[in-house]
Amino acid sequence: MSMADSNFSSSTPATLDPEKHAADDQDGGKKELQPTNSTGLGELDDSEYTDAQYKKLLRKIDAYLIPMMFFCYGIQQTDKTSISIQALFGMNTDLGLQGQEYQWLTTIFYLTYLVGEFPSTWLLQKYNLGRTLTLYMVGWSICLLCISACNNWSQMMALRALQGFFECNITPGFLMITAAWYRTDEHANRSLFWQSSQGFFSVVCNLMLYGIARHVTKVGGIDAWRCISLFLGALTLMGAIFSWFILGSPGEVKWLSDEEKRMASARIVMNQMAEDTVGKNWNWDQFWECFKDPQVYFGFFNTMLSCIPNGGITAFSSLMYQTFGFDEWGSMLYGLPRNGIYVVVFIFVALFLRYVQNQRMWIMIASCILPCVGMLVMSLLPNTPKHKWVKWGMFNMTVVFSLAIFLGWSLITSNVAGRTKKTVCSALTLISYCVGNMIGAQVFQTKDAPRYVSGTITCCVCFGVEILLIVVWRLWYVYENRRRDRLAAEAGLSQEDRKQMGQQLGMQDKTDLQNPHFRYTM
Repeated sequence: MSMADSNFSSSTPATLDPEKHAADDQDGGKKELQPTNSTGLGELDDSEYTDAQYKKLLRKIDAYLIPMMFFCYGIQQTDKTSISIQALFGMNTDLGLQGQEYQWLTTIFYLTYLVGEFPSTWLLQKYNLGRTLTLYMVGWSICLLCISACNNWSQMMALRALQGFFECNITPGFLMITAAWYRTDEHANRSLFWQSSQGFFSVVCNLMLYGIARHVTKVGGIDAWRCISLFLGALTLMGAIFSWFILGSPGEVKWLSDEEKRMASARIVMNQMAEDTVGKNWNWDQFWECFKDPQVYFGFFNTMLSCIPNGGITAFSSLMYQTFGFDEWGSMLYGLPRNGIYVVVFIFVALFLRYVQNQRMWIMIASCILPCVGMLVMSLLPNTPKHKWVKWGMFNMTVVFSLAIFLGWSLITSNVAGRTKKTVCSALTLISYCVGNMIGAQVFQTKDAPRYVSGTITCCVCFGVEILLIVVWRLWYVYENRRRDRLAAEAGLSQEDRKQMGQQLGMQDKTDLQNPHFRYTM
């Protein structure tokens, strides 16, 4: 008997006894099914407030959280990938980089990102979520400011290592915030909104960096790539100041009244999950359960397969435009449409998923097919003026692959229950993110320039394997949901009974495997 099966049998006897069920109703026994909240707000029931009250509160939550997460995530992605722009403006020459030293600046970032993942996610659960995120943000802004003073590869490596360590907690932190504030059917579109900032900031910041580099090149003085680092470091520090006052879980923020905090907690009762940032105790049973759950492995390898191409494209995107035949200025300008496509696609998908549920995995599959075709064409065509714009178009088409990464992460938010389990699962997924990006940074070898055929072929293969993985992943969710539906029907449970018992178990911090009334979204 599986864990879910045994939990089903242990949770249903009282419901199957009509006389006992009726007695419970007379004695107010139904109240036992109402989940309690560890914030000290008492019993919570999502029917306690009206839809109008929830909608008003949701607008307030969105107004505070979405712009802040949009800014922080966007600037983090720009900070991380800025070396590809800096390389266009003399950084490699000034630092005397040779061989694979440039690639190692990306690899060391993800290596320390990996090392810092478990400590940072433990801190996010153990201490104030918003304050922890802000302090890490201050740390990497200082690293960026110091990078402007680097004079050799060793100094740059040390600062890139520290930068990777400090940036490692923003994605799991934002996933925890999304889970703590939003309902399951809101996870995908809210996540995609703040994740779309990567493309938006790439457009806006690249235009700003283009202007800075142009100005500095004309007037002389400090090197353009050093000015870029100073600008991004100052912008990040400004964002950290605002995040100190805004980010956090419902119980931590100051911009909600006590009644609004209670309402915010009641909103997510239907998720059948405890608030991710309320409980501060580490649960070792949930830790070990992660390694027995198939969906954890699906998420792990999905992220890795996506991030091998991501690592190479992140480090070499600007340089690849040069291989098509553009100069350094053209590489920046003609790279902007790719980022514009990114923003439009993400917002469109976010709006689509707002109204249509259980379509995430089909979109993930489509987002792997397009880049697989794009990379294959890039591999086959030579770098000639005749094929310049075809290769440019194919490379722009590959931008949608990020949907497979981010929608996969949103499935963790929606489908992994249990505070410690979600924390560990997020950390494992971000570890695979690091490993994939480290591999990807080394797949594109300097000796393979200008076409980088081995790198593009590797990316194509990764996308093909990822398609098969997502199909199997979805089939597992379908099987598990049908199995649980069958057991519920055999136990004679009504939809209302399942909902109430599932909410009770969820708010007791039971995991998705321990809660037989939990259903996976796709």
